[in-house]
Amino acid sequence: MTPIAPHIAAFLQQRLPVERQASPNTCDSYAHAFRLLFEYASNCLKITPSQLQVEHIDAPLIVDFLNHLEATRGNGAGSRNIRLAAIKSFMRYIEYRLPSALEQIRCILSIPTKKTDVRLVRHLTAQEMQSILDAPDPARRVGIRDRAMLHLCFAGGLRVSELVGVRVIDVRLQPEPNVLIHGKGRRERCIPLWKETASAVRAWLSVRGEVLAPELFLNARDGCMTRAGFEYILRKHVRSAEKRCASLSSKRVSPHVLRHTCAMTILQATKDLRKVSLWLGHSSVQTTEVYTRADPTVKLETLEAAIAPKLRTGRFKATDQLIALLKAPTIMRSKGAIP
Repeated sequence: MTPIAPHIAAFLQQRLPVERQASPNTCDSYAHAFRLLFEYASNCLKITPSQLQVEHIDAPLIVDFLNHLEATRGNGAGSRNIRLAAIKSFMRYIEYRLPSALEQIRCILSIPTKKTDVRLVRHLTAQEMQSILDAPDPARRVGIRDRAMLHLCFAGGLRVSELVGVRVIDVRLQPEPNVLIHGKGRRERCIPLWKETASAVRAWLSVRGEVLAPELFLNARDGCMTRAGFEYILRKHVRSAEKRCASLSSKRVSPHVLRHTCAMTILQATKDLRKVSLWLGHSSVQTTEVYTRADPTVKLETLEAAIAPKLRTGRFKATDQLIALLKAPTIMRSKGAIP
């Protein structure tokens, strides 16, 4: 029997951050996946997580764990596949360290991913987005901060991790306002700012004060803003915006919905998928194609450009009995005078 603790520690502390140079978000996601797995295995085997052995984590237990995520925790197929990907990555790592477990590892690696539904991306209308941007109170310091965050998140099409990771030195307001974004997969991109967004960011910088934290946006304790903190702020302002825009009450607005809304705005303005891909920082234009399915204007242009097939003209001729029934008084029709 081989304790799993030393191997998982080496995987999370050495393999991912040092050898693979995985981002902190990826490391946190993998660590969360294994925390869920080890808690489940501990409950099933009636042992503490520190007593788990590699031999305990076999294919049947992994399958039961994945089913548990969907049935008990309410995770979707996408979240299930993310947890499975983390487990498979670890198994490929230890197959070179534990040749005796090759058969067990092979069975785990053969577990298939689950097909996911391809839904239309959720996005907001221009009126709904404007209502959210107008929600913060510009007469208060936190309102100025919130307005700048919402404007930058929407205008830049930023992921929430990118938004809270923006540093003061990444923002340039002269001569042309722009911001340097440290994106997913260590890909950087420079995004020009709308005049309104630049004004909102400039207003926040004027009241931010001298704080040691390098991040642009701060929480109430002058520490760096967190993902959960921005999600809370967004929910608060969405509830406030619902009073002016009732349609928001039927929509679930998350930080990623603002990113989708930005993508749809750019696509409708430029009709160029490549520009949308560059703006969002996608590694492939294929990732951006999901927005064409949600944009009705693209389909309307196709409909207008195509020549529809003609319909053969003709006229329906009713039978004499039917005409007589329609001409008969209502009382006779109700009695079934005509069979």
